[in-house]
Amino acid sequence: MEARMTVPEDRCRLVLIVPDIADIEQRAKAVADALRGGDVASVIIPQYGLDDSTFQKHAEKLVPVIQATGAAALIAGDSRVAGRAKADGLHIAGNLAELTGAVEKFVPKLIVGGGSAADRHGALEIGELRPDYIFFGKLDGDIKPEAHPKNLALGEWWASMIEIPCIVMGGTDPKSALEVALTGAEFVALHKAVFADPAAAPSIVAEVNALLDEKAPRFED
Repeated sequence: MEARMTVPEDRCRLVLIVPDIADIEQRAKAVADALRGGDVASVIIPQYGLDDSTFQKHAEKLVPVIQATGAAALIAGDSRVAGRAKADGLHIAGNLAELTGAVEKFVPKLIVGGGSAADRHGALEIGELRPDYIFFGKLDGDIKPEAHPKNLALGEWWASMIEIPCIVMGGTDPKSALEVALTGAEFVALHKAVFADPAAAPSIVAEVNALLDEKAPRFED
């Protein structure tokens, strides 16, 4: 379970961010359909505007759907929800203190990663905590077709120097996954690129995997 998220395959792999769909059944179907499209390393479940009890229900519905395909289910932010839903891990988008507490309390029982590093210094501070991964960008940061140049630059620098895997947020164009892969990052996160039209999600996941199979650089053992 843990190895699946933290040990990269021989190329950059896909991480999905669950879309903000209020209807729990529609949301679970959108995620299940996307996962049928091909290889996904992990799926991050944000809370968005849901109250805690509704978020809990959504998590308990989504986690088994995600785990059934072999992907790791990561809850954004709430360790109690992650525990009750039997998720694989926690994504901490908050400050360094929050990430520190989560790493100390839950590793190695849960996968813990995240961060909100805006520069190299902040990234290195996160790296000192030895999380399972570092995330460059914001979960809702896909506002342009391409990945943010700053996140690409941080990912390239990090991947060339540090063993801790990194996830770089992609853009709204599925092809932005290749931009990320070319930096050497182990994972690319996609949100709107996959889920803007949920009916197209399986074919987009398949398309992204085919693109990465064909053109992404291969990692050395």
